[in-house]
Amino acid sequence: MSEQEWQTRVELAAAYRWMAHLGLSELAHTHVCARVPDEPDAFLIKPMELFYEEVTASNLIKYDFDGNPRQPGKTKLSGGGLVIHGGVFAARPDVHATIHSHSCAIIGVSCQKHGLLPINQQAVPFMGKIAYLDYGGLDTEMDHRGPLLDGLRGMDYALLRNHGALVLGRTIGGVVTDHYKLDLACKSQLAALAAGGEVTLIPEEIVRKTQAQIAARPFYGDGGLNWKGMLRMADRLFPDYKH
Repeated sequence: MSEQEWQTRVELAAAYRWMAHLGLSELAHTHVCARVPDEPDAFLIKPMELFYEEVTASNLIKYDFDGNPRQPGKTKLSGGGLVIHGGVFAARPDVHATIHSHSCAIIGVSCQKHGLLPINQQAVPFMGKIAYLDYGGLDTEMDHRGPLLDGLRGMDYALLRNHGALVLGRTIGGVVTDHYKLDLACKSQLAALAAGGEVTLIPEEIVRKTQAQIAARPFYGDGGLNWKGMLRMADRLFPDYKH
């Protein structure tokens, strides 16, 4: 394979390991995926049966957007990996990495009618940028692709009502760090509301000001310094991810 594909495999394997390390995986379910740089009509995904802790650069599987394997001896892809991730990559050439997750805090906020509130600094980057999609059952059938993509309306973040989250981005590091911040924002919101009493929301004009400040700081872009640090820690904590 090309050097570009191998590097993408290494970073994607690190992303899976980090999601597991942070407690953001759900056994063998959900996925982190990446478009293959020199094969833009294909993407990488973990084998369905593997837990996130077991993913390595070499055991990731490459598929086209219809679920056909581009590696010998592999079976056709099905389920959410095909419907959600394959659908997003096919419809959004600007997207190069995706995360669909079922973290406890994100599910909790997805069940709240008001969704994510401007209740903490961690939520500010997502204000006005989240699509909310109603629950319609398991995303295992191809006829779910259309409503999913229509509901996204070109946005990079979605809270799937009563279900979880979908985070899209230009780089693997970007989606991993964005997902971490989204999960933290949801945890903080649930903690504030569970404590009872009246809460203070950040005014809309301050939200806009802070979003502009964030956009001007390269620290935040596409994972920035955070993702570089996470890769260094991955080398120390679970070095076999590169195998």
